[in-house]
Amino acid sequence: MTRTIAFGTDGVRGVANKGLLPEDALRLGLAASRVFGGKVLIGRDTRLSGDMLSRALSAGLTSGGAAVVDLGVLPTPGVAALAPLLGASAAGVVSASHNPYPDNGIKFFSGEGRKLSAEKEREIEDLFEDDAPRPTGGGVGTVEVLGDAARLYAESVLDHLRPSARGVKVLLDCANGAAYEVAPLVFGEAGVDLTLKGTKPTGTNINEGCGSTHVDALDASGHDVAFAFDGDADRVLAVDEKGNVVDGDRIIAILARDMKERGVLSGEVVVTVMSNLGFFRAMEAMEIPCEVTDVGDRYVAEAMGRLGAPLGGEQSGHVILSEYVTTGDGIVTALALLDVMARSGRPLSELAGVMEVYPQTLINVRVEEPGAAKAVAASEALERAVAEAKSTLGEDGRVLLRPSGTEPVVRVMVEHADETVCREVCEEISRAVADAGKEGT
Repeated sequence: MTRTIAFGTDGVRGVANKGLLPEDALRLGLAASRVFGGKVLIGRDTRLSGDMLSRALSAGLTSGGAAVVDLGVLPTPGVAALAPLLGASAAGVVSASHNPYPDNGIKFFSGEGRKLSAEKEREIEDLFEDDAPRPTGGGVGTVEVLGDAARLYAESVLDHLRPSARGVKVLLDCANGAAYEVAPLVFGEAGVDLTLKGTKPTGTNINEGCGSTHVDALDASGHDVAFAFDGDADRVLAVDEKGNVVDGDRIIAILARDMKERGVLSGEVVVTVMSNLGFFRAMEAMEIPCEVTDVGDRYVAEAMGRLGAPLGGEQSGHVILSEYVTTGDGIVTALALLDVMARSGRPLSELAGVMEVYPQTLINVRVEEPGAAKAVAASEALERAVAEAKSTLGEDGRVLLRPSGTEPVVRVMVEHADETVCREVCEEISRAVADAGKEGT
């Protein structure tokens, strides 16, 4: 049976050996070799299926004549960082980020360590089933295993950002994922008093009860700060010394204020439509301009590149500091936050007061007819419901309606200074979405 492949907002995803087969990885590798050629790096996280899929990806790349450098287990941003350092034409990552371990995915970066454009991904898709002749003899590609990739990445990070934080008590939750080796190495070199969690991957315990997806359960008692990475360590959330979660919005706000105070915040800060209303209020108060994109760190990165912005990210903990990195990097973000703590001498709980977090309610409303979510969200009935909601909320709140690009649901998000009003308005709009969905079927 002929198979096709499609890139989503963060590469190709699926249940390993079911929705994402080794044959798919091989075909993707072969297509990528024809698009990029030259040297291609491959890294992966700690999932059981990672070895299977990375070997298949490597086989496809070498079948097309590419020279593969196998980096082994390494955070996604580490693979991106090493691409220009090692003179690669591209880099591939086998990971499903914060998803449970049965899932996996494949995504590519350019030789500059940036996520591919949609056009370049379409080019790979178009070549997925191409049966053009393959090289033989000396034209077949080679595989080199780079045993010190973690050290190289750690050194590249510390060359740019090495906070004076000796003695600061830091807890790292590495999610039993790609950061389990390199994050302790980096923070150990920074001289902090280090406690570790989630550094014993089994192949099946990545993100399981640990990491950024379970940050609410992270006990930071006795520490100045705790950092929780996701499975591929391209995002991080923090917990302050009082046990309060500091999400991506607050991290970006802390960094933005510090950069402005130091006179290095040139241009806008880029965030997505999901950033909390309190974040925008804080930026307004500090006279820091913002650019707002659709959800997805690739859109943040594209806008930052277009605007020359130094800082951007998402509420989920994807943060991009363009002075140091080309993509979201949890380890770099954690170091930057630690650096602000060390230089200011202020606890994280105090720094996080830079913004008030408005109560936020999010309801996903299932739409019965496949593919109808976008039409329902744009219907006249919903326009009326949203207009009424905005009138109720006034200037102390906002409404965001988003049809999902991956599920038959419309996401309804409401924020307001009053939590009760927030919840009631969100429920009212959600009922309107459900009614509109039924009328459309």
